[in-house]
Amino acid sequence: MTSKKYHLLFLVVLIGILVQGLFAQDDNTYINKSSDSVVFPRTINSDSIITDSINDIIIDSVSNQSDSTLLQKETNAIDAPIDFSAKDSIVMTMDGRSLIHLIGEASVGYKDLNIDGEYLEVDTDSSTVFATYGLDSLNVEYGYPLFKDGDTSYEMKKARYNFKTKKMFVNNVITQQGEGFLTAGETKKMPNDDMYMRNGRYSTCDEHDHQHFYLQLTKAKVQPGKRVITGPAYLVVEDVPLPIALPFGFFPFSSDYSSGVIMPTYGDELSRGFSLRDGGYYFAFNDYVDLAVTGEIFTKGSWGLDARSSYRKRYKFNGNFQASYRVTKTGEDKRDPDYKKQTDMMIKWSHSQDAKANPFNSFSANVNFSTSSYSRNDISSIYSNDYTQNTKSSSINYSLRPPNSPFSFNMNASINQVSRDTTIGITFPNMTISMRDVYPFRRKEIVGSLKWYENIRLSYSGALSNSITAKENEIFKKNIIKDWRNAMQHNIPISASFNLFKNISITASVNYNERWYTSAINKEYDYSKRQTVAVDTTYSFYRIYDYSASISANTKLYGMYKPWGGFGEWAKKTQIRHVLSPSVTFTGAPDFGDSRYGFWQKLNYIDSDGNVEETYYSPYEHNIYGVPSRGKRGNLSFSVDNNIEMKVPIADTDSTKKISLIDQFKFSSGYNFLADSLNWNNINANLRIKFGSAYTLSLQGQFDVYLYDTKGRPINKLRIANGKGLGRLRSTGTSFSYSINNSTIKNLFSKNKEKDIITSATEGDSSLSDIEQDNAIAAEDAVDAAKRTSLRQAKNVDTNYDDDGYYISSIPWNLNLSYSLSVGYDLRNFNSEKREYPYTTTQSLGISGNITPAKNWNFSFNTNYDFDAKKFVTMQCSISRQMHCWQMSASIIPLGPYQSYTFTIAVSSSLLRDIKYTQSSNYRDSKYWGE
Repeated sequence: MTSKKYHLLFLVVLIGILVQGLFAQDDNTYINKSSDSVVFPRTINSDSIITDSINDIIIDSVSNQSDSTLLQKETNAIDAPIDFSAKDSIVMTMDGRSLIHLIGEASVGYKDLNIDGEYLEVDTDSSTVFATYGLDSLNVEYGYPLFKDGDTSYEMKKARYNFKTKKMFVNNVITQQGEGFLTAGETKKMPNDDMYMRNGRYSTCDEHDHQHFYLQLTKAKVQPGKRVITGPAYLVVEDVPLPIALPFGFFPFSSDYSSGVIMPTYGDELSRGFSLRDGGYYFAFNDYVDLAVTGEIFTKGSWGLDARSSYRKRYKFNGNFQASYRVTKTGEDKRDPDYKKQTDMMIKWSHSQDAKANPFNSFSANVNFSTSSYSRNDISSIYSNDYTQNTKSSSINYSLRPPNSPFSFNMNASINQVSRDTTIGITFPNMTISMRDVYPFRRKEIVGSLKWYENIRLSYSGALSNSITAKENEIFKKNIIKDWRNAMQHNIPISASFNLFKNISITASVNYNERWYTSAINKEYDYSKRQTVAVDTTYSFYRIYDYSASISANTKLYGMYKPWGGFGEWAKKTQIRHVLSPSVTFTGAPDFGDSRYGFWQKLNYIDSDGNVEETYYSPYEHNIYGVPSRGKRGNLSFSVDNNIEMKVPIADTDSTKKISLIDQFKFSSGYNFLADSLNWNNINANLRIKFGSAYTLSLQGQFDVYLYDTKGRPINKLRIANGKGLGRLRSTGTSFSYSINNSTIKNLFSKNKEKDIITSATEGDSSLSDIEQDNAIAAEDAVDAAKRTSLRQAKNVDTNYDDDGYYISSIPWNLNLSYSLSVGYDLRNFNSEKREYPYTTTQSLGISGNITPAKNWNFSFNTNYDFDAKKFVTMQCSISRQMHCWQMSASIIPLGPYQSYTFTIAVSSSLLRDIKYTQSSNYRDSKYWGE
């Protein structure tokens, strides 16, 4: 038994010695660790060649062969010439070995392979080439060897390559793979281009001599353009190893996208607990469509699923689709009063068809549908405009235009949401049919001028609609017959146009409208509510129609004005033009409120004073397309539009420029000859003034021309006849937005200075000749190109310094203001003593902006001011910092019901985006901030 133990121990020791010998041989085959840096001078001769330790490597296939026959056979195996060149000198030596020394921007080429470097040494006996860099008088390294094989390139400090075996040993190699860079102290390149590295680094930081972060790879295998497979690796940030290690790593590189795992993001909230978010799987189905399925889960029971897909077919269509489902639970126990469970969903879909796909039909979609509480429960919506968006709309459209047909068809479905009261309005289907103008009396072959009747044109438009408006939780409980509103409308206009006295355009038209409804509501007067109320709804087919005729005339009058010449030569070249555009239209229609039509019903009731009053209602007024109006119409409407422009001369030139003084000033009104009372229409006015090309002021107003009784009803007494002016402002409003930045101020006050700078820059330095300037520019370009070829040079050079070395301080900023104002009657409050409606004012102010206080820093904000509450109701602030290969961002909502914050520091590259730190809160947690 003891003998067997000794035999077993001897066998283990023997195996260990053999394994150690094998690994020692492999290490020697890999590279000699004692290799050091070698300095090659600018000029060199055969006696001053310095051999370094890389030439003393115990080399297998790369080393010199002792068998001359084998050497001869291998030498003859090279099937293409080797080209070489050097800018400084080429020295050949025959001291036991045939060597060619290439000095100064040297290059060796063989087929698709090329090696560049400051110093190259070619051994013609062994078919090997050695490359290294040089040192200048200040011991600054330059001329790093660059190895190119097809589309693959490597930059290194020293390398030895064998043309026959296609193996290469490399010191301090740098190669770009995908978005990142691989560096390694010792590397062996195999004939199939695979690279075996030891003590390597992988990073997306391009400061290779001092990378801000990297993954330290103990050993790695690189398949260029495909993948990197590593052994144990750990993260190093600013030369500090972090306790974040990986037992192995796999980094795929491919020009084609591929499927893969999406790593989740860690987070925590007081109300929902710890979480893993946005983790899942990405499916790369083909070149046309993909799919990303992600989810989130919280320790207190909340969870969610998301699906995102993009699709595209060139010259056909493209689109994006996203669907989400969320279950949000807050509180610890169902029995707690704070416990709450909400189920939300969201669908977003955008689709557009290429115009070249089909000229006769098109399909598009813009869907943004979600439950009212989705934005409040989705973290990504908190720091966007979605959470403050009160209304959402979605639509899907399809249009068809058959060739050689006057008809076109359009079908769409739409959804409108109001998050404030969870109201949803659905219209589906909604179809329109239209026919372009046809001239039924026009000759097929026109000879001479057209007759008046040949200008008669006919068209048609029809619409079919089905819609409903209901609460979010009731929409699927509604009856499609009783609760949905269905209707169809037909419109047939017939018109003709001709000129009168050459300058007056006359248009005569007849218009016919017909509506088809499926329901009617009968009403009665409710004395307790003092209003009409619905008592019965009938469902049948109802045909409602109306028709009218009109004739209109319009023209343009031009007036020119020249300022008095006594104002100088400038005034003589100035002209002011006034364009007056009057228009008159007469429209006639019967009284469709007459009982013989049956479109309106009359109700008699006794008011509180015992008087018999009457009111009218239409059983069809609840339907989509409305009902014909009551009363005869013999309405004469008129409008006058004004435009005033001025042409002024441009200083020191013969040209002029146009300035708009009043872009539009229009007022309109009308008079109904057949009405029993209240014949005059209200006066409408529009004013638009342009201040340059950046800002336009628009004002719209409506003026009341009649007085009111004690109950707030208009009476047949004109204001102008009772000494109260032509009309009283009923409503008006305006809105504008303005953007200002540092360039705006600079252009305003520094025009002459900028002109001088531009002039001096274009003229150049007159002290140099044209040839000297061209040579100087070419030399600078060559230096810049040389710097760009080296991966080891600093990539981000700060050029914000003037010629004297002072820093050029530039702080870009931008401020955006948006303001809207509306003034109108407060119809809920009537002053019976003054017999007037008081005014109510609605204002809104939005402010947003950004500033870059220093290089790579950016600060932005947006807020809204509530004039009724007299405070800022919402605000969002964000700050970001670009740190070369890292980026930091923070956002905070300090005001309003969604107070929260988020902070992220992450690697800029999308390849290593999972290397990040994130800290955030939820708006639900803001109630704990003061505790």
